[in-house]
Amino acid sequence: QVQLVESGGGLVQPGGSLRLSCAASGFTFSSYAMSWYRQAPGKERELVASISSNSGVTTYDDSAKGRFTISRDNAKNTLYLQMNSLKPEDTAVYYCYVRKFGINYWGKGTLVTVSS
Repeated sequence: QVQLVESGGGLVQPGGSLRLSCAASGFTFSSYAMSWYRQAPGKERELVASISSNSGVTTYDDSAKGRFTISRDNAKNTLYLQMNSLKPEDTAVYYCYVRKFGINYWGKGTLVTVSS
């Protein structure tokens, strides 16, 4: 069974940085594109960044471009999101995501709070 476990969230001041991790298991991690989504209070879940199976292609939402970097380590079955220059509007629960055989899988999320 697919399992996605996020970690690395927390409270950070505006302008600070955080690195999120997602430990994946139950599927062949290196064969699937992966994504990070986020959901702010009172808002819909939105796509932040995606990465292809071999890291050759990465895409970002406009809000993340230039500040966030998605990466993966296929040897460790782990997905990362490096977030720099954080803003209060980045406050949200961040979720790891994979679509496998037409089914969407999400982790339980990790909370990122950007506040002074």
